[in-house]
Amino acid sequence: MKKEWASIWISAIMIIVLWIIPTGFENASQDRAGDRVAARVLSVNNDLIINTGLIRAGEQDCRVEIMQGKFRGQEFDGVNMLNGSLEQDKIFEPGDLALVLLSVKEDQVLSVSMIDHYRLHLELLLLLAFFALIVLFAGLMGARAIMAFILAILMIWKGLVPLFLKGMNPILVAAVFTLILAMLVISLVYGFNRRWLAAVTGVSIGVIIMCLVGIWAVQSLKIHGAVMAYSESLLYSGYQYLNLTEIFIASIFIGASGAVIDLAVDITSAVFEVAEKRPDLSWRELMKSGAQVGQAAMSTATTTLLLAYSGGFIALLMVFMAQGTPIINILNYKYVAAELIHTLVGSFGLVAVAPLTSLTAGLFLAHPVSEPSVSEQ
Repeated sequence: MKKEWASIWISAIMIIVLWIIPTGFENASQDRAGDRVAARVLSVNNDLIINTGLIRAGEQDCRVEIMQGKFRGQEFDGVNMLNGSLEQDKIFEPGDLALVLLSVKEDQVLSVSMIDHYRLHLELLLLLAFFALIVLFAGLMGARAIMAFILAILMIWKGLVPLFLKGMNPILVAAVFTLILAMLVISLVYGFNRRWLAAVTGVSIGVIIMCLVGIWAVQSLKIHGAVMAYSESLLYSGYQYLNLTEIFIASIFIGASGAVIDLAVDITSAVFEVAEKRPDLSWRELMKSGAQVGQAAMSTATTTLLLAYSGGFIALLMVFMAQGTPIINILNYKYVAAELIHTLVGSFGLVAVAPLTSLTAGLFLAHPVSEPSVSEQ
């Protein structure tokens, strides 16, 4: 029991530390001279919007009432600039909540810029509903899952991303990040015991295999990291020294690590249950039982990866079909090849972690024949 609480305390301390420490990029914004607050749109004027089919350009004038901060309750005129991009532009209507930037000088508002629709309250509501549901269903284990969820977010935002931006080797950073996260997440499930050791060992080997296969696949298929969304914008923002291809390789096994951890925990739990019910079984027999579970879970996990990655490219696939693009062209496009690499490298990791975790679980969880069975805490 003490080992289980140790993992909770370690994770809690890490969450607090990550929450407090700065990333070093807090003051990087070019428009920090102002307040970002929620405002309600009272009325709009669309006379200056130029409609050219699907594209709209120009500006939208909005009368807004500030809902937060020291200017709460006051009304101002805001400007919503349209750039002719369906992806980035937004149109406001009376009654909408908007996130606005107030340019302030000597306690006076000089201008109001409409940033986007205000979504934080709904996002927070959805997050809290998710937390409540998982605690209701899983109890204490659900609370640990929430802690793992928060820890993963903070490690990505406060650790992984800043280190990437500072030019550290993305592959090495991502590998260390994935392994540390795996150890912490699995410890929240099991505590620090033989099950933890078995699952972490299997995940570690799987991550190494994914890393090596990813490096080979990206280099052999000649995929440049610029295929990642917004990667060129990152270079133009003053980060020309970044190696986008290495960051893309890192993203491959980061994206698949969740499924790998999940599969390793499933196999380890199954082997542990078998070992507790049948302490007379040898490690070879336990390994076979774990392999059977891995075979069943692996088939659905690889499909999960395929659906997760392809779901974000539905529009691109529709364009290919609408234009009658030959399949040979589709498979040779770098964007499609990049997604295939994501899916296949992740599948390599799943295929590798299943037998490896079965082996480590069998070795670590088998009861010694000469000693009485002792259940884990």
